[in-house]
Amino acid sequence: MTTEARADLSRFALLSLAASLVVITLKVIAWQVSGSVGLLSDAAESLVNVVAAVAAFVALKVAVKPADDDHNFGHTKAEYFSAVFEGVMIVVAAGIIIVAAVDRLLSPAELESVGLGLVISVVATVINGVVGLYLIRIGRRHRSLSLEADGKHLLTDVWTTAGVVIGVLLVALTGWLPLDPLIAIAVAVNILVVGGRLVWQSGAGLMDTALPDDERAKLDAVLDGHRSDEIDFHDVRTREAGHERFLQLHMLVPGEWSVQRGHDLVERVETDLVDALEHLHVAIHLEPIGDPRAYEPWRLD
Repeated sequence: MTTEARADLSRFALLSLAASLVVITLKVIAWQVSGSVGLLSDAAESLVNVVAAVAAFVALKVAVKPADDDHNFGHTKAEYFSAVFEGVMIVVAAGIIIVAAVDRLLSPAELESVGLGLVISVVATVINGVVGLYLIRIGRRHRSLSLEADGKHLLTDVWTTAGVVIGVLLVALTGWLPLDPLIAIAVAVNILVVGGRLVWQSGAGLMDTALPDDERAKLDAVLDGHRSDEIDFHDVRTREAGHERFLQLHMLVPGEWSVQRGHDLVERVETDLVDALEHLHVAIHLEPIGDPRAYEPWRLD
């Protein structure tokens, strides 16, 4: 038994793309008017946002496609590739920032029009914050890793910009020029951490990680509600692929039951399980409770 297909979420990726284009334009202007390598690093991270939004749009378009002859279980894992790609791009951006920061550290330069540059950066940050929170909310509601990752990255950009703005302001106040490239390097390290987390989370999905404990507990509660002296379950296994959840298990019933009676029970159990978790695909193997072979576990070796 399966649930109905999820709606096309690619329009939200277009919102992210539009916001990212506006933000990177503002940040590039802020960098040019101030000459701050810290603001340059902030703009470089926003470039990743643009690339990530494009990747998320493509992934969401692919993920929503129904199962076909070549992809019997659908295309939902496309979202994991999008997040991995975003993680790699983050690492590349961090490398660019570090190179520029080291060059500025070796050859310090005075900052210009700092006030205007900071104001422009703050405006860009507000846009990122609003869109980022919205994408995270939509991503969690629809179990979209691409949108949630994109939203989290935008929020990371918000905190990055906040740090850069404070740092550049301190440079203007103290006149200590090495602080500007040091801030840029700190931003790059933070970006590397974000990229690493995205790659790790996406890799876990590609490895068919089991459902979280809270979701598994909901499924176990449903099965416990059907257990009796005549009915039992074992070999319960779960995994997730994008927004889709998969569950397979063995259901044991008396061997003398008719096929119809066993099938009717399977239908009821599947319905209750799907009602407990959205986007759940259930596969139940029916076995006679009195047959010792029915208790052999699925081979893990």
